[in-house]
Amino acid sequence: MNLVRSAPAPLELQGTFAGRRVWRVSCGDVISRERCLTVLVERNQVVLVGPPGETAVLTAGQLGQLRVALREAAEQAER
Repeated sequence: MNLVRSAPAPLELQGTFAGRRVWRVSCGDVISRERCLTVLVERNQVVLVGPPGETAVLTAGQLGQLRVALREAAEQAER
């Protein structure tokens, strides 16, 4: 039996950036330290900010959260 699970909604940072939503998605780095990716919209562009000088490693659930954040940001950027 296959169970289909939807990805949990990404964490939203408190407040906004230039009147727009900002998303924060947990991730790790190559040595398993907790890090985060930030997604925001600036003008009509989606900006993805990764951990400074790090590589972001995402689980399947975190990848689902990033997918949701990017989709919502893209929709916002098109407005």
